[in-house]
Amino acid sequence: MSRVGRVERTTGETGVLVEIDLDGTGEAEISTGVGFFDHMLHQLAKHGLFDLTVKTEGDLHIDGHHTVEDTSLALGAAFREALGTKAGLRRFADARVPLDETLAEVVVDLSGRPYLVHEMPAGLAPMIGDFDTELTRHIFESFVAQSQICLHIRVPYGRIAHHVVEAQFKALARALREACTADPRVSGIPSTKGVL
Repeated sequence: MSRVGRVERTTGETGVLVEIDLDGTGEAEISTGVGFFDHMLHQLAKHGLFDLTVKTEGDLHIDGHHTVEDTSLALGAAFREALGTKAGLRRFADARVPLDETLAEVVVDLSGRPYLVHEMPAGLAPMIGDFDTELTRHIFESFVAQSQICLHIRVPYGRIAHHVVEAQFKALARALREACTADPRVSGIPSTKGVL
């Protein structure tokens, strides 16, 4: 069964195309115009073993906000589409990823209900290249809103903004990869409700 999602999103601020294959090899073709965000999406693909194509054209003459937001919304919608009914999946997963002085912890539930808890150290550098560090939480808010998953991200310590954000994406990739994996002991939908 193919687990592929494809979403095109066009607004007065952006045009976005996202394609994701949950059973890929980590190949990625990413172009949003926001360099660090591209780097993070590459991390998601590589460590999640998702094949990912993202092509975004946005109003970068204003700033990166709309580009990052709309790309994250489209990514969440494509991810939800690729999951299908979620029959036979593990559903829950967690990952802890260190990156030098930083540790990121991620727990995910493919619940069908969007919810985000996000904690990371205060006082980080405001910019990473052309990426506004305060957009980090907004990426996950947007992704969760459309993917309809429950996502808890916690960075208990870290000092370098690049590491703090990157560790979150790597941990998210590993947790999603695990949650999306088939469990041979699971029959049908992994919920007493019968639907996720």
